[in-house]
Amino acid sequence: MSRGLISPRGRPPALGDFGDSATAVTGQRVPRVRRRPRRPIRWLWVTGAVALTLGTAAAVVVAGHWVLTTPRFAVVAVEVRGASRVPAQRILEVSGIVRGTNVWRINPDHVRARLEALPEIRRADVVRELPNRVSILVEERRPFTLVHAARLHWLDEDGRLLGEESHAVATEVPVISGLSEDELATMRTKPGPRARAAITLIRALLRTGSSLAAEISEIDMSRAEGPVLYTVDGVEVRLGSEEWEERLARLEGVLAQVTATQDVQGVDLRFRDQVVLKRGTHK
Repeated sequence: MSRGLISPRGRPPALGDFGDSATAVTGQRVPRVRRRPRRPIRWLWVTGAVALTLGTAAAVVVAGHWVLTTPRFAVVAVEVRGASRVPAQRILEVSGIVRGTNVWRINPDHVRARLEALPEIRRADVVRELPNRVSILVEERRPFTLVHAARLHWLDEDGRLLGEESHAVATEVPVISGLSEDELATMRTKPGPRARAAITLIRALLRTGSSLAAEISEIDMSRAEGPVLYTVDGVEVRLGSEEWEERLARLEGVLAQVTATQDVQGVDLRFRDQVVLKRGTHK
């Protein structure tokens, strides 16, 4: 049998250890690779960030100075929209905006506050129209009725006094009387309680949907017991301080009878489910 062959029952020859280190290699030592320490670069990043920030800030300052000083943004025109009762020139004067002002130096909130302080202005807005125009939009308070107190004064539906009326005019709703001069003075900025009550009563008259509002010419608010109404025919109506809508419904029928008889000077509706008539002769 050949040395290189084995029988099925024979032992396999021992295999040589091919992993043994050679004699020349056994004594060698492989030195460890030393890593080079990294140099700190954080200071470079910080320096760059600071330089970038300073550069950006300088650019912003330069750009801001240019925006606020360049003639390109100097106001050349101011347009007033929505004004009919208040002269546009008065609105311009109160706004404080003059031609040549830099459009970015205008504070819309301050201008709006000055305009809304006018008794006739309900709401105002200021719009920059770049590059060099400004629009002022106003909503005026609309006259609702007149207050008679030595002189005639227009009143809006919120109870704010709008100004005097020097001419004889006719209104579609009753005129309010019985308010003091002190009340009128405060009503330029804040409506008084008696003025608000009179306006509430006028609204109740209008809600009836009938001609009743046209038949009442005046509402006197000076009485402690409540409003006193006067018809166009001179009939005095004591309404009381509450349940106005129910009492106005009764008043409409009563006035129809009063017109027919022409002998009633006063109607008292202050008592529940009862109408008191004051009879007399009209002069």
